[in-house]
Amino acid sequence: SLLMNKFNAQMSNYTYVAILFFIFMANFMGESGMADGLFKSVQYLFGPVRGGIAVAVIVVSTLLAACTGTTGASCVTMGILALPVMKANNYSMKLSCGAIAGSSALGILIPPSIMLLVLAELSGCTVGQLFAGSILPGIALALMYCIYAVYQCWRHPWKGPALPLEVRREVTAGQLCKMLIINLCPPLLLIGAVLGVLFTGVATPTEASATGAFCALGLYIAYGRFTWKGLVKIMMDTANTVSMVLIVMTGAGFFTAIFMGLGGGDVIQGMILGCGLGKWGTYAVMMLICFFLGMFLDWTAIVMITMPIYLPIADQMGMDRLWFTVSIAVMLQDSFCTPPFGYNLFYLKGIAPEGVTTEDIYLGTVPFWAIMELGLVLCCVFPGLITWLPSIAVKLPNA
Repeated sequence: SLLMNKFNAQMSNYTYVAILFFIFMANFMGESGMADGLFKSVQYLFGPVRGGIAVAVIVVSTLLAACTGTTGASCVTMGILALPVMKANNYSMKLSCGAIAGSSALGILIPPSIMLLVLAELSGCTVGQLFAGSILPGIALALMYCIYAVYQCWRHPWKGPALPLEVRREVTAGQLCKMLIINLCPPLLLIGAVLGVLFTGVATPTEASATGAFCALGLYIAYGRFTWKGLVKIMMDTANTVSMVLIVMTGAGFFTAIFMGLGGGDVIQGMILGCGLGKWGTYAVMMLICFFLGMFLDWTAIVMITMPIYLPIADQMGMDRLWFTVSIAVMLQDSFCTPPFGYNLFYLKGIAPEGVTTEDIYLGTVPFWAIMELGLVLCCVFPGLITWLPSIAVKLPNA
């Protein structure tokens, strides 16, 4: 009866309808071919700079993150588009793989993030607060990725040479401006449609997700990719993904209920608090546990299992619940890039061209998940990165 009650609770949760629509939106964007033109435009824009293609990958991945709310679609799309181009331009494969895997992980942090929807239900924070709180950390991480890529290519020019002059001359300044307008404006409008109706209080998160899915359908048609067969495929892919997410959430919730009912939560809380490490020492222990779990488990299971244990500890230590919840999302980006079971590592290996080794992928991601930890430290030193934007956001209806 406990299992069935958990399953019924998941399936009757109105907020979780947004998961379906955001995944629907992500699949529309993936099938529309938007990323192809966007990457080509940004590639020419940053081409004159050493490491420009890596910067283009990070910029496009950040935009895709804000359009899809997932990491898999972004990682696979950028791997297919960018890895062959970077290899042809003699880029370091470690830097190339790291840039793709690391920036794709922003999909679970930058809104509309599916993880933040789940965390909102577990933490008691509103979806609007978590969406607003995650924007600046996501942008900060994207900037740090770009700075790292440019620095590495400036210090070691062989890692990422500038786009050859003859290639850059293939596109005039006027053509580049036209390409940017055609390929950059639609995703920005989509982002504005979703976050705009949410932050202005016009719609709830669920309604905003439906707005995003509808706009993504419009882009799918506008890009000339619409077919009934393609629509059926998108619907089936969405159904499969949503089913997987909800089943994992149900199983993890069932496990958590048993674990907490047997007193396991009290044991873990007592162990962490018993270390006597103070506020920041306790926080560091909780983040280290998340990091370790991220090496082996899916983020869904991690948040469903840990949040019921962590939140009472955070409250007891006087941590702001909004800040703490977003910092968990920042940390759990690692779960997509850390071996042995980081999803993005397997995504890249599955679509990598010949000559890209597993070693390139694994070692290439290390600096980027180290930057994720630096981003977490910045959120601790400057908590306003998370709390400032929600404090000025318009109050959201039923968010």
